[in-house]
Amino acid sequence: MGRAEARKAQQQRGARRTPRGRATGKGSTGKRTGIRRFFTWKKILGAFFGMALLGMGALVALYFYVDEPDPNADAIKQSNVYKYADGSIMARDGTMNREIVPIDRVPEDVKTGFIAIENKSFYQDSGVDFIGVARGLFNTATGKGTAGGSTITQQYVKNFYLNQDQTATRKLKELVISLKVDQRMKKPEILAGYLNTSYFGRGAYGIQAAAQAYYGVDVDKLTLEQGAYLAAVLQAPSDYDVATAGPNGKRLVMIRFNGVLDNMVEMGALDAAKRKQLQFQAPIKPKADPGMEGQKGYLKQAADAELRRQTGMTSQELKAGGWEITLNIQPKKQAALEKAVQDELESKLDRKDRPIDASVQAGATSVDPKTGAIVAMYGGTGLSDHWSSNALRTDFQPGSTFKPIVLASALENKATTQDGKPITPNALYDGTSKRPVVGSKVPFAPQNQDNVNYGDPMLTVQAATNSSVNSVYAQMIVDVKPQNVKKTALQLGMRDRDGWPDDKPAMSLGTMSANTVEMAGVYATLDNHGKKITPTMIKSAKHHDREYKPVESVGAQAVSRETADTVTKVLTGVVNDGSGKAVKSSAYEAAGKTGTTESNVAAWFTAYTPELVTVVAMFGEEPGTAKQVTLTGTAGGGRAGGSSFPAEIWKAYTLAALKGVDTAEFDLSEAKMGPSQTPTRSNSPSSSASQSSSPPAASNSPSQASPGPTKSSPSPTKSPTKPDPTKSPDPTKSPDPTKSPPNPVLP
Repeated sequence: MGRAEARKAQQQRGARRTPRGRATGKGSTGKRTGIRRFFTWKKILGAFFGMALLGMGALVALYFYVDEPDPNADAIKQSNVYKYADGSIMARDGTMNREIVPIDRVPEDVKTGFIAIENKSFYQDSGVDFIGVARGLFNTATGKGTAGGSTITQQYVKNFYLNQDQTATRKLKELVISLKVDQRMKKPEILAGYLNTSYFGRGAYGIQAAAQAYYGVDVDKLTLEQGAYLAAVLQAPSDYDVATAGPNGKRLVMIRFNGVLDNMVEMGALDAAKRKQLQFQAPIKPKADPGMEGQKGYLKQAADAELRRQTGMTSQELKAGGWEITLNIQPKKQAALEKAVQDELESKLDRKDRPIDASVQAGATSVDPKTGAIVAMYGGTGLSDHWSSNALRTDFQPGSTFKPIVLASALENKATTQDGKPITPNALYDGTSKRPVVGSKVPFAPQNQDNVNYGDPMLTVQAATNSSVNSVYAQMIVDVKPQNVKKTALQLGMRDRDGWPDDKPAMSLGTMSANTVEMAGVYATLDNHGKKITPTMIKSAKHHDREYKPVESVGAQAVSRETADTVTKVLTGVVNDGSGKAVKSSAYEAAGKTGTTESNVAAWFTAYTPELVTVVAMFGEEPGTAKQVTLTGTAGGGRAGGSSFPAEIWKAYTLAALKGVDTAEFDLSEAKMGPSQTPTRSNSPSSSASQSSSPPAASNSPSQASPGPTKSSPSPTKSPTKPDPTKSPDPTKSPDPTKSPPNPVLP
């Protein structure tokens, strides 16, 4: 090999040892290779500034391209039409409640309050918050929300020229028009336009209408505190009106109210010492719009809430009108429900001279279990008396109407008692009042109604349900596990809200919040053999440029048919021989459950026939404060439990609603229970948490299978009944409910 060939071979070996792209010393090119050739700091910065210039150029082009459109004239505003299920018109809504006022009529500190919470730089900016707009565009494009930090000018432009759509196109138009408006108009004019076009809730457009709706005064008489509340409520009128808001809404609006005043201090517009003296001034009660008297206003509230939920519209967008909304409400059933409440409750109350009666509120929902249609609803005595619907309120507990859900969960999960026996309607439990539950990390020893000891001490689940025995269901939920019961409740239609005690046995007594619509859905699902029913108010809704997607009212199987039908069978026992005997009638077959909450602040009766599910509830609410108070003493009587006024209303309504209907009996596919047995008694109530029936050995005598309450406390008289030989073996009957108040008293 010559020197030339040797040198060439040496160079080739060196190249193989040198990593690609790395400088090797003298003779190396030092060039970047691969993807790194395309990403250098110079190129990145160049691309950024290039995009910024393009954006600025596009903005300039848009500025000259987009003209100020014509205002949203009131003349194009339409009404919303609400119809009953038969097509007859219930009400029209959409008359513009607005009075334009000049800016000098608005008190100076009230104007400053709006600026303080909405746009502190209002008098210095050019009408646009570019950072806020960029954030809003990014959030909209990425689906992370619609918050954008708009200025007062931008909000005025949106209200006066554009619409409430949260799209990138509308945001860009808003930005350009805002720049032009800021150039053309003076700041006081823009502020006046903003205050006169904004929607404040209660049907009030503009600050003058809002001043009248919330405080009953003209705008020039508003105090700083009142103005601060109006500025706070403006962000979310349907959620922040303290007359109707839930706990979270009230908390949030108070944060904004205080934010108004604190920001004014930061701006130097309010003295800090004076700020400490300012207190929130509660608004007056809302008044019904013309044509919304009686139940119409409540029905409209329920329809509007469902429409907004299904479309994502804001209250202001809905107020823009153009909707034809047909409700599922059937006029004859609606009239029957209103008459039942009047005859069985209101006619017996003396709201003027009897303080307890003044606190009584009633709500009800009636549902077709096959379709989910809400065919009748009662919200209260009228919007002028009580603004929010009692049928939709969620600030009271459902009490013992929750117990059937515990039983359904036990059946669905094939749960067993502490001694390993299946939980069925014939399973045996200790009914001793205040008996501590066994197997729970959370101690619980609930008292039965009137501290009665049931069963001496054992009784069947059927008998415990008939008489709503707290100690039995407290132990049962431990056996099933509270988490499993909560899961079943959600499957049946209840909603998971803050404060749900999902790990505590007290949940068995219905200590979560719920409304009559939810409970109607739960019981309708049981009535429909376990197939999920979601109650719906709206039958159809039409709009010329919006789409309404109806609620799927009939869903998949929530629990098995065997579970649902077994619970229904047990609940027929409650009506035939238990706490629901007040509604028993030859006109229909019914299944139901009473419920009364701690201190008797609420009373429920929830029951169904094969044709109709109806929930009736009473609430004790101190007038003007919303404080929960007892119902005991209603109409001059004693304790007002679920078996009293609610059951009487339910029966009167159901008889009227089903008049002329060929009513059916329940078509049930029950779980096999086996014959009930004589219980093995224990000397110590706590020594045997629960027992279950075993193979045949004993008599089916009701007096043996379900011993009555002991003499340790006032107790009902035993009332044995004969078993019906035409039906499948029925669990043991309970003591006479007329002498044993069936509803729970929570510890």
